[in-house]
Parts: sequence; C-alpha cells; structure tokens
Amino acid sequence: MTERSGIFAGDDPFAIARDWLAEAEAAEPNDPNAIALSTVDEHGMPNARMVLLKEIEADAFVFYTNYESVKAREIDAAGRAAFVMHWKSLRRQIRARGTVSREDGPQADAYYNSRGLQSRLGAWASKQSRPLSSRAALMAEVAKLTATRGLNPPRPPFWGGYRIAPVEIEFWADGAHRLHDRFRWTREGPGGPWEVVRLSP
Repeated sequence: MTERSGIFAGDDPFAIARDWLAEAEAAEPNDPNAIALSTVDEHGMPNARMVLLKEIEADAFVFYTNYESVKAREIDAAGRAAFVMHWKSLRRQIRARGTVSREDGPQADAYYNSRGLQSRLGAWASKQSRPLSSRAALMAEVAKLTATRGLNPPRPPFWGGYRIAPVEIEFWADGAHRLHDRFRWTREGPGGPWEVVRLSP
C-alpha cells in the first residue's frame, strides 16, 4: 500500500471517513454530514442534490429518502451512485462511488422512529419531486395525517434507506499553493481488497 501518515493513516477507509466526519462535527456550523449525491437518468443525464449521510458502516455509506423521488428512481434503475462530502472548515473532502442497495428493514425502521414527529409525518405527506400546488396544500396534508396517523406513525412503505457500497473512495486535503494531498482507494467490488494510490493535485 502507498505510504500514508497523519490524517490519511490507516488500512480502513471507512474508519478514516468516520474520523474525518467526527472532526467536521466539531468544526462545521451546519450539517457536517451533508453529501452531494449524484445519479444519472435513463438518458445518462446527471443529477446532483444535497442529502444527509446518516451512517458510515463497516463497508458502506447509508442515507434515507422517499423511494418515489427522482433520486430513488434513478438509483433503482442504474444501481450506482456517487457522492462528495466537502468541509470548508477542515479544507477536506471525500469522494465515493459504487453500487447501491436498499435498506428497507429494521435498520430503516429504527432510523425513521428516531426522527422528530413532524419529520415522520412529513415523510408521509410529501410526494417528493412531484409538482405541488402550494405550501398551504402541503401543510394541510400534514395536518390531515397528524389526525389520521397519530403520535407514532409507522415508516411509510415508500420511504427508507440506500446503502452505497463504494468501489472507489478518494480522500482530499487542501495543500499550500494548491499542491493538495489526494489518495484514491479502489477495489473490484464490495468486500474486496483495497488498492491505494497517491494522485497528483
């Protein structure tokens, strides 16, 4: 493996990512777990949007969304996605891309139930990515669901998680005179051995 030290040291890229995120949580004023998620549609046209990364597992990154959203439909069709996390306060970023699978079981239930009541009801009320006549119409739907779903709504069948199992992860840190440090980890598939190379800035 390429010799690495300091913030790049270690043999587990997910452990490095967790360490960087922990540092960002102490430094970033808002949403240190925000990622710019990229997908492609059926014509190969790319899409990007910000979502919140909720877990860094032993071999994957997990976020949650509405399965009827544009991003979910594109992920389900392609089976692949990419993201970048950027922390201005740390002057670092992580890029990753790989295969995607749904997290639609007890883990998704547990995360959904950990959210505030209004967020849980909002997941029911929002027909994500589809046209909306007005904000008032959305709030009326939330009010209706509050009355019908009560104080402990179950996770909607159309809402859950996605697990990105990367085949490539790049760690980037700002360097003086734009001579940045970059290390790219690659593997043939999930669970496979990693190869690490240093990249030119």
